Amino acid sequence: MASLDRIFKAYDIRGVYPDELDAETARSVGRAFVAFTGAGRVLVAWDMRTSSEELSAAFIDGVLEQGADAVELGLTSTDLIYFAAGRLDAPGAMFTASHNPAKYGGIKLCLAGARPVGEDTGLKQIKAMVAEGGLLPADRRGTTTKQDLLDEYADHVRSFVEVASLRPLKVVADTGNGMGGLVVPRVFDRLPFQLEELYPELDGTFPNHPADPMQPENLKDLQGQLLETAADVGLAFDGDADRVVLVDEKAEPLSGSTTTAMLAASILDKHQGANVSSNANVIANVIAYPAVRQIIEEHGGHAIRSRVGHSFIKAEMAKYDAVFGGEHSAHYYFRDNYRADSGLIAAVLVLEIVSKANKPLSQLRGEFERYATSGEINTTVDDQQAVIERVAAAFKEGDQDRLDGLTVDLGLESGGWWFNVRPSNTEPLLRLNLLAQTPADVDQHVNEVVAVMKGDA
Repeated sequence: MASLDRIFKAYDIRGVYPDELDAETARSVGRAFVAFTGAGRVLVAWDMRTSSEELSAAFIDGVLEQGADAVELGLTSTDLIYFAAGRLDAPGAMFTASHNPAKYGGIKLCLAGARPVGEDTGLKQIKAMVAEGGLLPADRRGTTTKQDLLDEYADHVRSFVEVASLRPLKVVADTGNGMGGLVVPRVFDRLPFQLEELYPELDGTFPNHPADPMQPENLKDLQGQLLETAADVGLAFDGDADRVVLVDEKAEPLSGSTTTAMLAASILDKHQGANVSSNANVIANVIAYPAVRQIIEEHGGHAIRSRVGHSFIKAEMAKYDAVFGGEHSAHYYFRDNYRADSGLIAAVLVLEIVSKANKPLSQLRGEFERYATSGEINTTVDDQQAVIERVAAAFKEGDQDRLDGLTVDLGLESGGWWFNVRPSNTEPLLRLNLLAQTPADVDQHVNEVVAVMKGDA
């Protein structure tokens, strides 16, 4: 068993297979998960990675040893396990390393009702149980059954849009040999879109490009196909298909903040139109918040800021009964999806927005992009906290807070600029995101902040 400190992350379990995450560890996690949840049954699904079949089988064996039953949902996407955990009211485990390279394996856990399991909501306890060992086999060994929820999930995704309002848009979806190749066509099968797929074959070696749509180089094939076929919208999914990056007909990607703003406006308009009596709260993480707050309020909503990460977003959504939540990292959360994130629901909702607007996405997006943005810039540092304090001192004239790393507002809404610096949970990096009025302003201020971070200023 490899070092648990290396594989237990803030939101999931992830490591190189089998050097860091092996079958023995997966079996122990299965047993500990049953002990932690006290569940009588556990849902288990997996992606197409070469590691997932062995790791999920070992995890299931641990679940059975601990006396719980296992429900095999089979090969599917991460957002389906969240749907299943809500629909069947049982905890679940998804075997995936998301967008990581092929050599990685991983486990994403959730509780019944799709409630999150993160570092502060169960992972620490599960890690401690695995480290201590000593869990004795139950008197009764559990049993295994199989259940296929893909068609039911596809119906659920389509329920978020008014199918009659959709136009026959031409859509290119790059699923990057990941799980989108299975779930995307099943959802689009009953929608009036002309779907063209890139790399739909499930292949955990990722032979065409890494399944990480947040990296610009991984969008090049999709962008080329969009222009060649004169398609209306491009969709780039990550390896386990719970994230989607939108690309307009001019082959320009939308940031997660822009997509969050578009989705928030649409959902709030529907919410108000339905004369729903409950509140209309929307959660945005600290990176997306300054770019979407005004839009949320313009559409009758109340914006609430959250730390980055799905466990924090989901907790805030539950606390405030929020109708929607979005992250700059292209995770989108829906109250009517058990507060869980889904790339597919986000994708069909944006296509509905484009259909109803009857204008190209390149024009439509402009209504939601109020500031120029740097994107995420990573800088290697020796001492994360010391560098953050140096940055705080250098920009002390700004309005500062420490909800998630260091956020500094230097009059963004009155013509100035804004930035956030956050430490990576897994690497000696600081992550900088910066907003300003123009791209030139962004470049200037990025240079200022990075110089402070590197000790050059």
